[in-house]
Amino acid sequence: MPIADLQQAAQKIAGFLANLNKLGGLRLKYRITAGDGARDPQGLEARVIYVELGGPDVPLVTQHSGELLRALETIAAQILRLDQREHDLVSFDAGNFKALRAEELRMAAQTAAEKVLKTGVPYAFPPMNSRERRLLHMSFKEIEGVETASSGEGQDRFLAVFPAGKTNLPVATPVKPRGFGRR
Repeated sequence: MPIADLQQAAQKIAGFLANLNKLGGLRLKYRITAGDGARDPQGLEARVIYVELGGPDVPLVTQHSGELLRALETIAAQILRLDQREHDLVSFDAGNFKALRAEELRMAAQTAAEKVLKTGVPYAFPPMNSRERRLLHMSFKEIEGVETASSGEGQDRFLAVFPAGKTNLPVATPVKPRGFGRR
């Protein structure tokens, strides 16, 4: 069910962020846009509420591949009682992180495609979240001669790139990069 009252939803998110700053000791500024002004100009997200974060703690929000940024989106979706399929209606960004990451993924797709076309050997990206896998799938649609498929489950789900028509080739399961909290 879509968000019925966008202004009320934006106020709930603002209250959450104010409490996060006050009780959590964060120093974040925020600008919340709801409705038509929140639409993603690139069409990558179906957002109707867009939250831009700024301030001294932006690096904290974007470190570790934006884990905290995604967590804030998830919490906001829970506050608004959105169904799992509706979580993309609310989008947070900080320091243009998402646009920069999308460009990084487009460049990685181009490099991987060149490698696969040159060697004929499939390439597997490390596990990543569904949004980033989707961005990669979309980037590869613009590249001739390759096909993509997602494999794995949950946090181990990854995207593999194959020469066109050869998705039956074996692909090595990528090693999950060492991340926060793993030693």
